[in-house]
Amino acid sequence: MVFLRSEEHLGRWLGENGYEPGATLAAPVLNELARRWWWTRLDPDWRPRPVSESQAILAGLGLTGPFWDLAPAG
Repeated sequence: MVFLRSEEHLGRWLGENGYEPGATLAAPVLNELARRWWWTRLDPDWRPRPVSESQAILAGLGLTGPFWDLAPAG
C-alpha cells in the first residue's frame, strides 16, 4: 500500500518506479472501508464474516471489479 497526495503524484510515482496502476482509493473511502470492515472486531462474540458479507461491504462502497473480487480464482 502506498499513500500519495494526488492523482498527479500517483502518475509520477508509477512512471518513476515502472509499475502499472492498480486499485486506488481516496482517503475518505479508505476510512469508511476500515470502519465497515473492522467495526465489530473487538466484540467478545466476534466471528469471521462470510465472504458474501465482506463482498457486500466492498460493493456498498463502489469497490467492484476483478481487483475487489474475494471469490477464489478457479
